[in-house]
Amino acid sequence: MVARVRKRAKAGYMISAVAELYKLHPQTLRLYERVGLLTPSRSQGNTRLYTDQDLERLEVILNLTRELGVNLAGIEIILNMRDKMAEMQTQMEAFTHFVRSEMARGFNAGEDRKYRTAIVRTTPRQAIRVHK
Repeated sequence: MVARVRKRAKAGYMISAVAELYKLHPQTLRLYERVGLLTPSRSQGNTRLYTDQDLERLEVILNLTRELGVNLAGIEIILNMRDKMAEMQTQMEAFTHFVRSEMARGFNAGEDRKYRTAIVRTTPRQAIRVHK
């Protein structure tokens, strides 16, 4: 865990630099952390270190508050929804990849294989052509 903190510390920005960059009071950043909107990492000396990902999230928060007038409770809901949507997107991409690979495997393995490896074995049904 120590190596992880050191690695993150190299890419982190201190609270004073972030506050100055975004024209915020450091107490505002501490408030965002206290209510769970931001979770900066900590150095070995317990200094808050903001990563590029934290800064991207902060930009979303500031856009919601400054441009759209959303309160902290609304921001929390929006950020939670964004996180869930990103997670769902990842799951959908994994599912799509799985389906495509299974379909490719099925096409390459032949039609007979799926009947031999099915949970409930069945014989292939013959299609009946109806003439009108």
